[in-house]
Amino acid sequence: MISYLYCDIISNMSTNTLLRSNFTEEEILEQLDIAFQGIPSEYYPAGEKGDIKYNSFLDLEHGYFATAGNRIHLYADTNRWAIVFEKNGYANRAGDAEIELDYVGNCIDYPVDKFPGQNYITNSSLISLITGEEYERIRNKSGLDMEQFELIDPNADHVIVRDRKVPIEHDENKYTSLGIFPRDYDNPRHLVSFEGLVRYISETEPLIVNATGNDIMPYLPADLPEILTIDKFHFESSYNADDFPSNQETYQLVAKVLVARDPGLWKPKEVANNHWSNWESGHL
Repeated sequence: MISYLYCDIISNMSTNTLLRSNFTEEEILEQLDIAFQGIPSEYYPAGEKGDIKYNSFLDLEHGYFATAGNRIHLYADTNRWAIVFEKNGYANRAGDAEIELDYVGNCIDYPVDKFPGQNYITNSSLISLITGEEYERIRNKSGLDMEQFELIDPNADHVIVRDRKVPIEHDENKYTSLGIFPRDYDNPRHLVSFEGLVRYISETEPLIVNATGNDIMPYLPADLPEILTIDKFHFESSYNADDFPSNQETYQLVAKVLVARDPGLWKPKEVANNHWSNWESGHL
């Protein structure tokens, strides 16, 4: 599914000099390649001596993050453009479920974490979905010791997701019908796992765990038009260091859409494969 959002001035006027973008496909692809390599962009704030800068790219195979949903959001006007990569899932190292947003563009208000003597400048924002405390509340604490690690109490009837009370489904068949299988070790009763719960909610009620406009916009200009949200696309491993985004159809089309500010140009030929089930994640 694709969500189309047209800016009235664009949809009602033919292409002319006034509507041409002052940025190019080449610039966009270059910035994507830089983020792919983890190199801070020229658009990053200068910062202070000793500051540490991170530039992250969408990663559906991260060992510390069991991916559930993921999308790409595109924003642009004649002078400014932004790509926001979104994924949600269970962050096994942090012990919570969260949304990760990674920003690439020429108008990002980059997040800065300030500490005495050193700042961390990044293109990423994290939003908590299920806190570690909430997971601890619903964690299985009975039976065999082996069943008490990242597994949910079979009697837990709800989980709080962003202040919303969401029923917990325990029927194994409903999970397996979606490709979500019980953990195959230390789980003789086939209890629901922490990551399995997030994936189930993402599959059955995605709006509960998807990022909202209010989640995304704090680091973008408030008047920057949204052009397109893509939830199905062809993804290639972030761990193939030679496979730059600029060589991939997905990002070539993303660049075309942004420059033309025309969501109708999103016409991929490659098969969408960004569903979490196609990628190994959350397993160290």
